[in-house]
Amino acid sequence: MAEVTFGGKAGRISLEEVGLRFEVDGEIATITLNRPGRRNAQTFATWSALAQIGDTLPQQVRVVVIRGEGPSFSAGIDLRMFTPEGVPGQGSFASSAALDDSTFEQRIAQAQQGFLWLRRPEIVSVAAVQGHAIGAGFQLALACDVRVLADDAKLCMKEPALGLVPDLTGTKPLVDLVGLSRAVEICLTARTVGAEEAARIGLAELVVAPQDLAGAVADLTAALLATDRDAATATKRLLQGAAGRTLEEQCAAERREQVVRVKSLFAGS
Repeated sequence: MAEVTFGGKAGRISLEEVGLRFEVDGEIATITLNRPGRRNAQTFATWSALAQIGDTLPQQVRVVVIRGEGPSFSAGIDLRMFTPEGVPGQGSFASSAALDDSTFEQRIAQAQQGFLWLRRPEIVSVAAVQGHAIGAGFQLALACDVRVLADDAKLCMKEPALGLVPDLTGTKPLVDLVGLSRAVEICLTARTVGAEEAARIGLAELVVAPQDLAGAVADLTAALLATDRDAATATKRLLQGAAGRTLEEQCAAERREQVVRVKSLFAGS
């Protein structure tokens, strides 16, 4: 059971009820979006549960794989959230709109926590994407360090077409990966980006046939785990900070990290 918060309420609810499956096998954790009947559409409870998984992730986990059950990765926001009735027990956008601005922003911040932890330097997150990755689904894939796509994958930032903005941490990685002009074009046309184009413009590290997706992710995971854990964490930390530093600052950061690594490996030998 996991305690999740949605609609301003907290309660005990199982991941199965939320539509998630969480499995740990040694150093690998797998999160499966498990609402295939709704193409793994996401709700407030989905995001709260993702955040709780991040908060309680076992310390030994080094690689987190996110996948979708069925033919789609995630079709994005559960469209019932646009109706007056909303998602049972979770409210709707209409009920959220009645909140004061500060409370509403805090609610969005809580949802964002379900995506932010996937960037932590001590883990590598891998999105295994097949079929539709729309809106929140696209942003969940963007929250991961690496994206492996089946060749039937269809990516779309749908929020602007629905009168919304992407608010689940997806705008920065999109700009970082494809540049401002392409990000503007993708978001404001809300068009579909296929797997081949995604690989060409930097949205995917690997594209494979759908039947080969699980195997490709397993091979990648094995390669990631073959690297020393502390060195991998330090290297990811360096890479994450590189864009915000000058060359001189990055060189200094490299020196600091390397001093720690060499002393850890050889001091006293």
